[in-house]
Amino acid sequence: MTEKATIIVHSGDFDKIYSAFIIGNGALAMGMDVSLYFTFFGLERLKKGKLDKGSLSKMNYFGLGKFMIKLKMKKSNVRSLEGMLSDFVELGGKILACDMTMDIMGITKDNLREEVISNFCSVGTYVKEARESVMTLFI
Repeated sequence: MTEKATIIVHSGDFDKIYSAFIIGNGALAMGMDVSLYFTFFGLERLKKGKLDKGSLSKMNYFGLGKFMIKLKMKKSNVRSLEGMLSDFVELGGKILACDMTMDIMGITKDNLREEVISNFCSVGTYVKEARESVMTLFI
């Protein structure tokens, strides 16, 4: 049986979204099955055109911190969030969207990216995924 990792993506902060995809892609590359369960402000990043719109979790400085981090990432050839998400899906990762959060925050399936359209679920799905996982994280 393949080992599994499940990550709750609760934060919509730019650096935390990156962390979720870096860890998720790393686990997929190591042969694990990976599910990213997006809820609350993390789910906001799955709206069309919003993936990299979050601010930094620390030292944002009215956007200047994020601008500087993005420059350093580009200089170091760090893959874009769009590329990270594309790799994640291509490697077989699951992106799950919390349907309760969608109701609370007024998010409809029309607001969300194509990669999410058929993956709406409840907390029960997360719990099932987590129970089967050797690694669970909350980001």
